[in-house]
Amino acid sequence: MAIAKKMNEFAKRSSWIRKMFEEGAKMKAEYGAENIYDFSLGNPDLPPPPEFQQTLEKLAADKTPGLHKYMPNAGYPVVRQKMAAKIGAEQDVTLAGSDVIMTCGAAGAINVTLKAILDPGDEVIILSPFFVEYNFYVDNNGGVAKIVRTADDFDLDCDAITAAINKRTKAIIINSPNNPTGQIYSEAAVHKLGHILAAASEKFGAVYMISDEPYRKIVFDGYTVPSIFKNYRHSIIVSSFSKDLSLPGERIGFIAVHPEAAAHDDLLDAMILANRILGFVNAPALMQRVVAQLPDVAVDCSIYQRRRELFCNILAEAGYEFTPPKGAFYIFPKSPLADDVKFVQLLQEQKILAVPGQGFGCPGYFRLAFCVEDEVIAASGPAFKRAIAAA
Repeated sequence: MAIAKKMNEFAKRSSWIRKMFEEGAKMKAEYGAENIYDFSLGNPDLPPPPEFQQTLEKLAADKTPGLHKYMPNAGYPVVRQKMAAKIGAEQDVTLAGSDVIMTCGAAGAINVTLKAILDPGDEVIILSPFFVEYNFYVDNNGGVAKIVRTADDFDLDCDAITAAINKRTKAIIINSPNNPTGQIYSEAAVHKLGHILAAASEKFGAVYMISDEPYRKIVFDGYTVPSIFKNYRHSIIVSSFSKDLSLPGERIGFIAVHPEAAAHDDLLDAMILANRILGFVNAPALMQRVVAQLPDVAVDCSIYQRRRELFCNILAEAGYEFTPPKGAFYIFPKSPLADDVKFVQLLQEQKILAVPGQGFGCPGYFRLAFCVEDEVIAASGPAFKRAIAAA
C-alpha cells in the first residue's frame, strides 16, 4: 500500500464530515445551492467583528523592522502577557505571561499539550460524544484514547469517569460548550470532576484536565462556562479564536497552564519544545498581534441564539427528540431510527445534509450545525417533517 496502513484506517474513521461535504457539493451542483439545506459543517458564517478588520489593517500597515522575523516559540512576550490577563479574568485566577503559549489554533494547542505529557501507552479519557479529531490527536502522541459516555442530557457522568480512571490515566479532555451537543457542563459536575481527579492524582500521580474551549463566548440564555482553573489545579486550557472572532482560517490559539499545576515549569518547557518540533514553530505573527488587541471582542452571539430558537422550534414541531443547546452552534437530535446513518440518508433524500452521531462516537443521534443563514433553517421545516414521516 502506498500510504501507511494506520492513515488508511484513520481516513475511513474520519470520513463522515468529509463525506457529507462532498455529497453536499454534488447536490448543490445538481439541484442548486439554494435548494439544499446544508447543516453538515461547523464553519462559522458570521463575519469577524468590525474591530478585527480595523486592527488588522492598522497592524498590517506597520513597517517597523523585524515584525516578521522569528520570535520565541511560545509567542511574543507582550502578547502572552495580554492573553494571561484575558484568560485570568475569565477563569478568576491570576496568570503570568509565562503561563501562556500562543499556538496554531486549538488543534495545535491540543497536540502540543499531549506531546508534552504522554508516554507511550498512557491513557486519555475522551467524553462521548466528542470532536472526532481527539482520537487522532491522542494517537499522534503515543497515547491510548479511552471513551467514556456522558449522561443522557450530555452533562458529565462523573461515576463513569471515576470507573475509567486507572494507573495509566494521564489526562481527560473536556469540551464545553460542546461540539456536537451544545451542552455546557454544569458547575456542580465540573466541581465534582475536580475532586475525582484530585483523588486520582493523589493515588496515581497527576492526571491533567485539558479543557478545549473555542466556544466559550458563544453561550445562550445567560449561561456561563464554569472556571476550570477554580475547580482543579492540574488543569490546562486550550482554545482558539476560530469561533468567537470567526477566524478559523487564521489558525491562532493558545494554551494556558494553571499556575499550580504539577511540574508547572517543566510542563511549559516541554510544550514550548513541542511547539517547535511538531513543526508549528510559533503561532502566526500578525494574528498574535491582532488578537492581543481584541481581548473583549466577539461576534454577535445573539444571531446564533436566534437561529437556535428557530431550529429548535422547527425540530420540535416536526417531532424530533433533542436537548436544546446551551452554547456553540450545534444541535444533536436523537435519530428516529436506531441506525443513525440510515436516517441521515433519509434526510439527504429530502436535501438535508447532517452528520451521523457515530461520527462523534455516539450512534443513534445526528448533528446539525446552525452556522448558516436564517432563511436556510426556516425553509428546511417541511423537509424535516417528510424525513421523520419516512422513518
